[in-house]
Amino acid sequence: MRLLTEEQKHWVEVIGDFCKKEIEPIMLDWDKVVDPSKAIPFEPYAKAFKLGLNSFEIPKEYGGNKVDLATAEVMYEEMGYYDGNFASVMQTTNLALKPILIGGTPEQVQYFSKHILEGKGYAAFALTEPQSGSDASNVKTTAVKDGDEWVINGEKCFITNGGEADIVCVFASTDPTAGTKGISAFMVPTSTPGFSVTKYEDKSGFRTISTCSLKFDNVRVPAANLVGGEAGLGKGFGFAMKTLDKSRACVGALAVGIARRALDEAIAFVKERVTFGAPVSKRQGIQWMIADMATKIEASRQLVSHANDLQSKGLPFSKEAAMAKMFATQSAMEVCTDAIQLMGGKGYMKEDCVEKLFRDIKAYCIFEGTNQIQKIVISGAVLSGKGH
Repeated sequence: MRLLTEEQKHWVEVIGDFCKKEIEPIMLDWDKVVDPSKAIPFEPYAKAFKLGLNSFEIPKEYGGNKVDLATAEVMYEEMGYYDGNFASVMQTTNLALKPILIGGTPEQVQYFSKHILEGKGYAAFALTEPQSGSDASNVKTTAVKDGDEWVINGEKCFITNGGEADIVCVFASTDPTAGTKGISAFMVPTSTPGFSVTKYEDKSGFRTISTCSLKFDNVRVPAANLVGGEAGLGKGFGFAMKTLDKSRACVGALAVGIARRALDEAIAFVKERVTFGAPVSKRQGIQWMIADMATKIEASRQLVSHANDLQSKGLPFSKEAAMAKMFATQSAMEVCTDAIQLMGGKGYMKEDCVEKLFRDIKAYCIFEGTNQIQKIVISGAVLSGKGH
């Protein structure tokens, strides 16, 4: 049982009403679109932006409708319940803003927020490169100062929202000899000459959200677009790591929503399906599977809530956020697998949303730090004595 505030109840109702009307009826069809560059349902997403579902982490003084972390968690879970792709469009836009909120100036937060609020509504976080992935510090994209501008060259890959974003937070090496202390963050409008989308990835799941390769060919941005100004030079990697720390629990919340949906679909099926003269739900083996699935969902939600509670109170939360992301996404993967098993052949067919949930959830075990990376974070904290 979730104990919700009045504001949280309001958002649950808003999201539910919207998704039942605009998202649920179309997502299975959009998931089947063959060309990944044409698989984005722009019209319903634009309607979601008007409700503020892409801007609830933007502070009110910059035009957003910022909510507290506990409410954001509820909102992400609810969006995940109706569609993980739709939810991740919103979450990624808020993710892209986080480095600016962490290390940027008020003017830069205003600048980045304006591109989201007055543009198409999308933003992207560009850290991953072809040679890096989990080795996030292995950044080859460069930024060289030329007068009052920075000139950016390089490639990024697997960038969520990359094909639609009006603005991208780009991480580039400003001093290749300094390792992680030579990486800086830049705000790059996608209308800047030299920026291009070179590939839309054709994915197993997670299909109605773009995942792209980006190229920066002598992309020039004003010196003012260096996040944090001169004081932010060489601090980009730190901004990126803090961003991922702050975001991980909410990725867990998205996974909880997906798992909830899989469980609900499985429950509806086993109550209706009759074998050997009785509903399948009367079989003890089935009941035990349902119990395990429900317990994993509740445990995941509690880990997510605990991590966000620590963060909101200004306490150390990195280990707990990694636990929440790892456990919630892995549990959701298991719940979706079991949901298909409970539903048998029907659950494996593309006509049913559980098959889509199964394909979608796997991405959550990979992006924003694989679950193996989360284990490194967790074990590091525990072995250092900081994990108790």
